[in-house]
Amino acid sequence: MKNPTLATLLCLPLPLLASERDEALKLPDVLISASRQVESRTATSAANTVFTRTDIDRLQPSSVMDLLSRVPGVQVAPTGGRGSLPGLFIRGTKTAQTLVLVDGVRIANATSGDSGLQFLNVDQIERVEVLRGSRSAVYGSDAIGGVIQVFTRRSVGDGLHPRVRLAAGSRKTFQRSLGVSGADGSTRFNLGASLDETAGIDSTGPSFGSDADHDAYRNKSLNFSLSQTLGERVEVGMNLLHSQGRSQYDNPFGGFDPVTYESVGQQPYTDFSIASLGSYLDAQPNDNWHTRLEVAHSENRDDKRDTLSSERFVFNTYRDQMTWQNDLALNDQHSLLAGADWYQDRVHASTDFEKDSRWNRAVFLQHRYQGPLFSTEVGVRQDRNEQFGTHTTWSGSVTVALDDRNDVVLSYSEGFRAPTFNDLYYPQFSNPDLDPEHSRTHEVQWRSQLSSDTRLEASLYRTDLRDAIVFGQDAIPRNVASARVDGVELALAQQWGDWSSQLGLAMIDPRDRDSGHTLARRARRTLSLDLDRRVGPFGVGASVQAVSSSYDDEGNRSRLGGYGLLGLRGSWAATEALTVEAKLDNLFDRGYSRALYSYEGNPHAYREEGRTLLFSVTWTPAL
Repeated sequence: MKNPTLATLLCLPLPLLASERDEALKLPDVLISASRQVESRTATSAANTVFTRTDIDRLQPSSVMDLLSRVPGVQVAPTGGRGSLPGLFIRGTKTAQTLVLVDGVRIANATSGDSGLQFLNVDQIERVEVLRGSRSAVYGSDAIGGVIQVFTRRSVGDGLHPRVRLAAGSRKTFQRSLGVSGADGSTRFNLGASLDETAGIDSTGPSFGSDADHDAYRNKSLNFSLSQTLGERVEVGMNLLHSQGRSQYDNPFGGFDPVTYESVGQQPYTDFSIASLGSYLDAQPNDNWHTRLEVAHSENRDDKRDTLSSERFVFNTYRDQMTWQNDLALNDQHSLLAGADWYQDRVHASTDFEKDSRWNRAVFLQHRYQGPLFSTEVGVRQDRNEQFGTHTTWSGSVTVALDDRNDVVLSYSEGFRAPTFNDLYYPQFSNPDLDPEHSRTHEVQWRSQLSSDTRLEASLYRTDLRDAIVFGQDAIPRNVASARVDGVELALAQQWGDWSSQLGLAMIDPRDRDSGHTLARRARRTLSLDLDRRVGPFGVGASVQAVSSSYDDEGNRSRLGGYGLLGLRGSWAATEALTVEAKLDNLFDRGYSRALYSYEGNPHAYREEGRTLLFSVTWTPAL
């Protein structure tokens, strides 16, 4: 079946939008995450970046975090090599202030707030959407900095379509994946599995002797999607993603011998598991009403152990959730989105928490007006949290069409985040009296189609945070901080014949308003450039990333140096079914760090991977 165009999709009757959702996921000019429905990227008020499966194949990213580092305004700060715990900062906000979804399902760990994105295998992913700026008026808690939604692999058309990929590279890296997708009339499915493993690197320099080994990483992933159309107005389906494995890491802080209580080194590792299972019912009761019911479950398991001791730290969280959304076309210019959310978190841990579950109920409403000269969007959401009561968040925007090629978007959005279970109840290092964090963001965007081959998107914004949760010298969290982030973002896409380029640039001033210090691990300037050329069966490309200096601590005493990286890639479509690819990351073997640790009272850098080479072969036979 031929893929529909954007114009075709957006003109389809509402019930067909559900059955064409798999095809929409392959289009670069549509967006789903902003309003939980298929729409044009230019119709939303949210600053956004989209990576389709075509983009992922072209860029050959080593991980989801590698892909996200290309987004203007997004910074990644891992604590070592593959599988290490990363910091994720969207527009200067912290990891727990970003909502992460997999096929619409929340996947963040309810104890730490970490989403486990570092454990998702890119071979299992169809599409990644990144919204920059608060979307709490649609999604509620956690969406202060933005929203990241990962969509798992989908069917590529009628008939059966198998795929096999094998890769090998530096540091004993081996990747294997296989899958099959298909469609037959009203039924569509995709099934895929992958195994990714590497010997890794020694993430720390001076530390305990037992940490002087390479930190290996192993990941097994599975995804499955199935959809069935029932007549012309109803569709049901489900999506499953499961990743599990082991990630070794260094603990330069050491441990204590249980007999002598003397400090000893460690050889720690984490057995991890992330899973999301979602099911949905799409229906159109009449020509103006489209309704969608989603029921989902997610799990985030974290089991930390040490080969040199019997200690074990288990933090498993489970989340059940349900969403009911209704899209109403009032007339040609006015539409209404109305819905309700419910989710419940449960914690099973080796550490005793005073409370180990909580629920959240919410209703949300969004009105849109689309006129010939301007359009508006106004949204409100009220969350009722078991622990923190009622919180209401608002958003509003006006989009003015200056001419056929230029739009200006003025927007205001509010956000909030409920503290995690660790913030509230972790023994000796928590505060049960914490309040939720709140934010307000004002933004101006300019979107311009400068020419048929040039697209420019620029944003100027200010985010004010209050009741921000910080940890003092006693490691106890408190609502004492207020912060302000001023920023400018620019995304430029250019096509020159066979050449294409994507440039992302961000400049931010992320400042603690109480102390005047720069927020930790936030670089003020970042640049990302991807340049690619396709000639017949051959493709070549290069990636440049430049990041300015930052500070590792809130007191701005430990400085992280800036760095620049260059990567090269190439591909050869040897036949219609066989593609050979190669990439060389960190071409000049640059030593750099994005986070520090303390050893014997002095700061030291977590190491990053040096020059890395990877070869791969992908086979997609026709059946």
